[in-house]
Amino acid sequence: MTQSERPLAGFHIGFAGLGLMGRPMAAHLCNAGADVALWNRTRAVSEAMQRPGMIVCDTPEALARVSDIVVLMLADTAVVEQVLFGDAGIAAGLRAGCLVVDMGTTAVMATRSIAERLSDNGVDFVDAPVSGGEIGAIDASLTIMAGGSDAAIARARPLFDVLGKHFTHVGGVSAGQVAKAANQVIVGLNIGAVAEALALVEAAGVDPRKVREALLGGFASSRILEVHGLRMIERRFTPGARVTTQHKDMRQACELGEQLQQALPATALGRELYAQLIARGDGDLDHSALFRLLRDA
Repeated sequence: MTQSERPLAGFHIGFAGLGLMGRPMAAHLCNAGADVALWNRTRAVSEAMQRPGMIVCDTPEALARVSDIVVLMLADTAVVEQVLFGDAGIAAGLRAGCLVVDMGTTAVMATRSIAERLSDNGVDFVDAPVSGGEIGAIDASLTIMAGGSDAAIARARPLFDVLGKHFTHVGGVSAGQVAKAANQVIVGLNIGAVAEALALVEAAGVDPRKVREALLGGFASSRILEVHGLRMIERRFTPGARVTTQHKDMRQACELGEQLQQALPATALGRELYAQLIARGDGDLDHSALFRLLRDA
């Protein structure tokens, strides 16, 4: 295999968080030639992935001790803070000069605090949340929006080139998370718009497949209508991105809006609709299952 086929040869990368998106992302890094250390709260998930070029670590601290760059793909802000700074956390194993890259969706103000704490110990930080869901992770076609210094971004860029197809350095630390908050507002509200539109079509007794086909040719066309609209029509809600995750992201966007005194009324309504889905037991379904609240209640 040539160097161009192994662009991460010589990289020592720790990967924490092996969920729907983390598993294929870690595999891509290994396929690109990196030595990848794995940690997941459920160890069996890490062990199931293990192969040449991968090792399984018992703690986040152990992961950090064998890594130059640590990638986080964790569920939420509280988990990020616990895995970094809790007992046997990543921060305890990091050396000065290491880089932490948070590719999950973490609250903006917490991201700034995390970066400051790590910087005090000589550790660089990049927030690089992604869009594209499980499909984008599997296809290595993620959209990556990053915040951090030019130097830190340059160190992380080879990883981003392996994992994604569209990369933007948005600004300083936390700018990536601000961009992701905007992304999740747009995604969450678009899912709601498509769900309401298709519910109206079905209630009127018109074929939703034909309506979707017609709309994809006009200004209403969107990736949400293309992918999630079909899932709604087919009642196919195996998760690519879960309802609980969409709700969490919209909640974080609302909290940021409150901190900045910026009203987000539609986002607040969307957040409550996703909360209703969770309350009725649909939290682990794909976020397109918002349609069920309207048609299949």
